[in-house]
Amino acid sequence: MSSVVKNDGLAPGGFNFDAKLRRESTDVEDLFIAHISGMDTMARGLRNVAKLIEDGSLDELVRKRYQSFDTEIGAMIEAGKGDFETLEKKVLEWGEPTVPSGKQELAEMLFQSAL
Repeated sequence: MSSVVKNDGLAPGGFNFDAKLRRESTDVEDLFIAHISGMDTMARGLRNVAKLIEDGSLDELVRKRYQSFDTEIGAMIEAGKGDFETLEKKVLEWGEPTVPSGKQELAEMLFQSAL
């Protein structure tokens, strides 16, 4: 639902929404209830993602996690212009990298707080 909101809707596509019964029931009421339940879940997802976007904490965490993509070499790699020779020179120049935490637990906590 986050992608739907951040892209201003579904256009030009849509959802493949299938409400399947959990059992082999062919009862029309069961199918109707399954559709209602599915749509309620979609609505709850929209409300929860609105909370996440308004708060901004999760987006900020993701921005920090991938901030190296915005550096000169990160942009070069993303553009497909980073050859192995250039990258090797940078690795030798910088030495052994420090690997920061991806803050996965924090991201999960922020996500769960919106539910």
